[in-house]
Amino acid sequence: MSFGIYILGYIVVIAGAAYLMHLAHIPQHWIIGVVVILVGAGLVTGVTNTRQKDSN
Repeated sequence: MSFGIYILGYIVVIAGAAYLMHLAHIPQHWIIGVVVILVGAGLVTGVTNTRQKDSN
């Protein structure tokens, strides 16, 4: 459940950032590149913060 909340939050942030870059007339290939980087960062952060700790 927590992972889903992380992903939902990152989707909102990514969509907002992409929209603002579009309004600033930044070229589309730069927007796509930033979105790909943010998706990767969101996945890494979500997995790192929501994974179960080993019992060892």
